[in-house]
Amino acid sequence: MELTLKSNNQESLAKIIALAKKLNIMIEQNGAELGDSQKDALKKQILDFKAKEKSSFGDAAEWEKNQREDRNLPLL
Repeated sequence: MELTLKSNNQESLAKIIALAKKLNIMIEQNGAELGDSQKDALKKQILDFKAKEKSSFGDAAEWEKNQREDRNLPLL
């Protein structure tokens, strides 16, 4: 069984987590809030991402051109 609890009250959540641990209930925390420095570091990591090798999917524009070559595009 799965139960989802949401609250902005950290004290209440801490009490629920403590009770769950006493009752040997497994806890999974999702969507934990990040601090400003953690958000900045994550943003920097995402923006600085560089692929190590070329995409195995090829050129998307070329694929689309090949797929649509037999159809006329509507003029707006």
